[in-house]
Amino acid sequence: MRAAVVTAPGKVEIQSVADPTPGPREVVIDVAAVGLCGTDLHILQGEHAPSLPIVPGHEFAGEVVAIGSEVTELKIGTRVGVDPNLYCNECRYCRLGRNNLCERYAAIGVTHPGAAAEFVTAPVANCVRLPDHVDARDAALIEPLSCAVRGYDVLRSRLGAHVLIYGSGTMGLMMLELAKRTGAASVDMVDINEDRLATARTLGCSSAVTSADAVERPRGWDVVIDATGNAQAIQDALGRVGKGGTYLQFGVADYATRATIDPYRIYNEEITITGSMAVLHSYERAAELFAGGVLDPEIFISDRLPLADYAEAVRQFQAGKGRKIQVLP
Repeated sequence: MRAAVVTAPGKVEIQSVADPTPGPREVVIDVAAVGLCGTDLHILQGEHAPSLPIVPGHEFAGEVVAIGSEVTELKIGTRVGVDPNLYCNECRYCRLGRNNLCERYAAIGVTHPGAAAEFVTAPVANCVRLPDHVDARDAALIEPLSCAVRGYDVLRSRLGAHVLIYGSGTMGLMMLELAKRTGAASVDMVDINEDRLATARTLGCSSAVTSADAVERPRGWDVVIDATGNAQAIQDALGRVGKGGTYLQFGVADYATRATIDPYRIYNEEITITGSMAVLHSYERAAELFAGGVLDPEIFISDRLPLADYAEAVRQFQAGKGRKIQVLP
């Protein structure tokens, strides 16, 4: 089969690789679509993945085309979305129910061959059936949505909160849609990309601005979310949290990114600074929300490119063009 392979930091090639075969409790999936995200860029930079070469791609859905000898839950032809996370279920954090902090954390497309390929293998336990009305290509959005759901699990956002989100790319827009669903009084979006701000306005944010200074909120915001991973945005966002408010680091920053905090202010104003990493018991809920129409795929997916153009898809993503960029193997 054909696959995109990260062969060295900064280098990705389309290669012919062996077709996958399922283990006893695994299935092989014909990939309908795979989305690109910040983690893929980190892998391309030589971060995250323990070793190269690796086939990337962890946001995907498709059709089951082969099943392992002990699989009874799914049949050939079943369309599924897949939670790519692979936990040991043995370490201290797994035993505490914090599987996303697993000491042996692994994931399809990060440590195991991913879905930037014609076919990919996944444990049957990680597969969620798709309703008939859900397009399998669109369903690749479920994985990033499940990360956003995890973010709101961490926030425990209360009704009537004033929310400020930095970054109106795919993840920031998903956080906007969930903020509206969780009863936010207002949701303001900050980005330097005017095209992305236009999409935020289309989705009904309270304001879409290039600087939070443009919004009249003298007491700050109850919830501030960074969905950029950008050092300058993070630093500004930390200063926008109101008394008793919460800051969520949701965007994936480079390992070397640093920001400065004011410990006295955190103490004196009872500010909470927290993070949200990947998926935790949130994929199936995200699948149900997606099937219920929480996102409009026509708005969220801006580009669909063939597998042969994987490197071009990466270049577009790095340049901040469009919203969710998908590759169709």
